[in-house]
Formats: sequence, C-alpha cells, structure tokens
Amino acid sequence: MSDNDLLSRLNAVHDKMSNNPAYPSPPVDMAGFKAAIDVYTAAVAASLEGGKAETVARDKRRTDAIIMFRQLGHYVESACKNDMTTFVSSGFVLSTTGQRTPPQPVDVPSLIAVDQGSTGQLLVSVKPVAKARRYDIRYAPDPAAGAAINWTTMSVPSTRPPIRFNNLTKGVNYTLSGERIRKTGLLRLE
Repeated sequence: MSDNDLLSRLNAVHDKMSNNPAYPSPPVDMAGFKAAIDVYTAAVAASLEGGKAETVARDKRRTDAIIMFRQLGHYVESACKNDMTTFVSSGFVLSTTGQRTPPQPVDVPSLIAVDQGSTGQLLVSVKPVAKARRYDIRYAPDPAAGAAINWTTMSVPSTRPPIRFNNLTKGVNYTLSGERIRKTGLLRLE
C-alpha cells in the first residue's frame, strides 16, 4: 500500500474511532494515534526531497503507525461482535483479499498408458490434472477369486516422468487403481 493510501486509511480510522460509543476503550490512546499519524505524514513529506536517512525515518514512522493500527483492528474485530454495521463505523473496511476460497474438487485423471520397464517394473503414464497436488495410485497382485485385495499405495507429486512401479514379480497379474484414477484393470507383468 502506498504511503498516501495508508495515511488516508489511518486518518479515516482515527476520525471514526474518536468518541465512537461502540468502541469505548480502545487499546491505543486516540491522541497518541493521531500524533503517530502526524509524525508519519511529516516523515513522508521529508522523504520526498531527502536522502537515505529520511527514507529510513519514514519507514520507522510507518511501522509505528501500522502497529497501532493493527492493535485497533484487533480490538474493533472483537468489540463489534460480528455486526458489520458496527465494524464499518470504526473506519476499517472489510477485506476482500486474503480470503481463501474453499478447496474445490479436481478433475479425475485417467491412465494414458502402461508400459513394461526394466525387469520387475511397470511405467504408468497418467494424464495430468490442473491444480492436483499429488496422485495416489494403488496397486496389488491380482488376488484369488473372492479374496480381499491387499493394496499398496504410491503417492507422487507429478505425472512426469511416468510413474515407476518397481520390485514387481514377473508373470503375476497386477490390479492398478486410484482414488483419482478412474480406470482399473489387470496388468500382466511380463
């Protein structure tokens, strides 16, 4: 935020918080807050024509004013008791940035190819999905009819290079599946 924008915000909060009955006991003395704003305003003006020392002084005064501003903000947030009319009467504005969007489901990836790697290895190519943070793929030797499948899960952060399934037994059929992979099938390791 630029110095001028911050000064505007600081002055608005000072003006609306002073003698506001909704906020009877702020943690910062309002006269002291106004003094910090005035000193910061003077430091901004001095830094425009000054050198490094004036810039350092301006940044120090800015930090001092922001600390007081944050203390007031925490107080206002608590004292308004989620009444937005009361909150806005303080001069603070509702934030539209920094609010997180709830996690959204990602598309389900699909298998592109399964290739024979070196001995005891399968290479599985998965179509990548936007915003996926990892891919969970399960594999297991094909069980006897009616027996439960004993899955081994592999989590990988990326679909490139192809995912390597190592230490598989030659001549055994494997089942490959995943929470985010639709295609399930038997793969015979040759």
